[in-house]
Amino acid sequence: MSLIVDIRKKLSDGKRKFELDVQFEFSGEFQVIYGPSGAGKSLTLRALAGLLKPDSGKISFANSVYFDSSSKKYIPPQKRNIGYVPQSYGLFPHLTVRKNIEFGLNKFFRTLNEKDKKTVSYLMNLFGIEETSESYPKHLSGGQKQRVSIARALVRDPKILLLDEPFAALHSDLRQKMREELKSLRKKISMPILLISHDPIDLEYFGTSALYMENGRILHKNL
Repeated sequence: MSLIVDIRKKLSDGKRKFELDVQFEFSGEFQVIYGPSGAGKSLTLRALAGLLKPDSGKISFANSVYFDSSSKKYIPPQKRNIGYVPQSYGLFPHLTVRKNIEFGLNKFFRTLNEKDKKTVSYLMNLFGIEETSESYPKHLSGGQKQRVSIARALVRDPKILLLDEPFAALHSDLRQKMREELKSLRKKISMPILLISHDPIDLEYFGTSALYMENGRILHKNL
């Protein structure tokens, strides 16, 4: 299964203009997009997740086409089989841990069936957050917030997981702990993971080749 990306998007903010022009293909288990802040990495992930609509191009994964400007096809975020974890974690402050994870099912607080309940319980157990199930985000540590956010992304059983700078908001000791947890997670779930980072330690730790991004473009591979 391959993720194929070939997109272009022009953005402007006052006098500042930025152009995203990204082409790459990812068919392995783990891929890092590496580059400085402002390179367009987060914009790329938002486009893959369906939160940013490109001006032109195509995005496809396996047998699913999410965006194709030539045929005017655009699949909205909630209908893409993609798990997306933003850098800020995106947790709802007024919802408990359990409710935040349940929200990923798009059931909008309807009564969950037994299968959904078992899935939520399984993920809380997998990430070791059962004891925080009735806690609110403000009472969680950075690492706990990250685990809840990833659990919410996985609750719909996506085919690929996108992580936007997952360690950037954490202090150095916790950052290393969460790297270890992510490496452990890769062994427990069978899905490709696409991670973006500006930290060279991530490349060293995960021992992976990287797509280097700068000024809205993938410049070269295999750092």
